[in-house]
Amino acid sequence: MKAKDLTTANDVAKVVEPEASRERGGVQSIERAFSILMQIAQHPDGISLADLAKRVELHTSTTFHLVRTLVETGAARQDRETKRYHLGRLIFSLAANSASEVELVTMATPFIEDLARMSGETTHFALRSGHDIVIAARVAGTGAFQLVERNGGIRPAHCTSLGKVLLAAMSPPQLEEYLTAMPLVAYTPKTIVDPERFREELDHVRRSGIGYDDQEFNDEVRCVAAPVRNFSGHVVGAVGASGPVWRMTLPRLQDVAQKVRATAAELSRELGCHG
Repeated sequence: MKAKDLTTANDVAKVVEPEASRERGGVQSIERAFSILMQIAQHPDGISLADLAKRVELHTSTTFHLVRTLVETGAARQDRETKRYHLGRLIFSLAANSASEVELVTMATPFIEDLARMSGETTHFALRSGHDIVIAARVAGTGAFQLVERNGGIRPAHCTSLGKVLLAAMSPPQLEEYLTAMPLVAYTPKTIVDPERFREELDHVRRSGIGYDDQEFNDEVRCVAAPVRNFSGHVVGAVGASGPVWRMTLPRLQDVAQKVRATAAELSRELGCHG
């Protein structure tokens, strides 16, 4: 058979290859690609090609070709110095676009329901909208006296525990823009209105991972809040609990704070945060 005839025969073989076989090959490649991405996701410090091939149980050359395609599409990236593979910008972009505020509230609600039962106090899940803090979800506690609030209520950021937590997550330029645009209005004698002192308060919130409102918005209420983080570690919301000062004594406030911190951490893990 001539070389030309051989080429033609090969071409024909490709054409008549069973469709199911081609489909299975494509599905297998997708399955392998997802397996690779799952392994990369489980290694925050990156993973080498050799370890990746071993974990997905593929030949190194096969793994290399698949992961190279993932890098080209942006689903993965390779560190130039360490040569280790990490998740790429495409994965984070897709996750960010899917995590809408509605989905966040839906996911957060069972967590603050549990927090309300554990603490006996009114609990909240809050989001930042521009310079405002929005109570996106609220669950009444089991105590004799509960705060009368509604979902969607707007709260000032500088004098609420939820607001402090969300402001503390801002970049320095964002925070300075906020302080320039929003006057620190005194709602009670305890409201922090000095910008420098307020910056120090937010520094403490960042270090401790917890924010307090000790009669700063309402002189009859104390509150505590903690940040909720997503898969990339960014603060996307805040979980908090509020109660009347006669019940929310300072020692009890510390006890509730531990429950709030634990709830925020559990919700963060649900959102993919491993920190």
